[in-house]
Amino acid sequence: MILFGESLNVISNIIGKEFKEADPAKRNPVPIQEEVVRQKELGMDYIDINLGPAKKFGTELMPWVVNVVQEAVPGMPLLLDSSNIDAIEAGLKVCKPADAPHIINSIMARPERYEKMVPLAVEYEADFVALMWGPDGLPRDENERAALAVELLYFANEAGIANERIWVDGIVTPVNIQQQQLMSLLNFQMMLEDMAPGSKSTCGLSNISNGPPEHLRGILNQTYMTMLWKYGMKAVIADPLDKQQTSIAKGKRDDITSLIWGLMDGNDPGAAGLDKELLDYYKTYKVIMGETLYSDSWLDI
Repeated sequence: MILFGESLNVISNIIGKEFKEADPAKRNPVPIQEEVVRQKELGMDYIDINLGPAKKFGTELMPWVVNVVQEAVPGMPLLLDSSNIDAIEAGLKVCKPADAPHIINSIMARPERYEKMVPLAVEYEADFVALMWGPDGLPRDENERAALAVELLYFANEAGIANERIWVDGIVTPVNIQQQQLMSLLNFQMMLEDMAPGSKSTCGLSNISNGPPEHLRGILNQTYMTMLWKYGMKAVIADPLDKQQTSIAKGKRDDITSLIWGLMDGNDPGAAGLDKELLDYYKTYKVIMGETLYSDSWLDI
């Protein structure tokens, strides 16, 4: 599985100060460069540069960050993430050729967004993340996700962008408040290949654990990533510091993958014969599937 490193964002303690500095001469590139080198060493395949709204000096800041990152990890592809469309374009203008196409992260399934942003993907030969956030916000189920995907991908295809350059993000929601949405996304993921052949898929994985205690976040992220992977997800926006997640994504933990995929196929080995590590994944799978009621103590029950 492909990993998009998520740590380079506007709220990061490591680099947030540089994002808020208007004067380029006062910005320190070193923390940013150290961070992206570390992400590469930890197994990330892309760097996600997330400036958030970037309402103030975003058009100056995005290209500065892009150049700083490219200097530190030449050839590494980037995701450019901001709600400021002009900032996205300013970053695309200075992107250098990389080992894979750079990605616009993301384009919402709303006409006022995709009618402006899809032409940028065409002009700068970038891939893009198609975010299933529509005019009414979060889709209610997999059918609404599918309708939004057809609308946005059709517009992109008509503009000359092939499905192979589109990464569909069906939107991950927190397990403790929108559990049914997690099932809806799995169902949508199963539909995607037939609906949009050749398209790829990704997600903001850590959304599933947004709310549960910190010590539970890793196993939630890892388990749901593995479930989505079985249904064809190609990439996730990942925590570079989660080495267990990286090991699973890179195929180094077949025991964990086999357990979860077996459960998805209806092969339940039962809890009794599992060691403590695999038992935790077993219990977490049951929580995500709604077979066990969510609580912050599900691993202790």
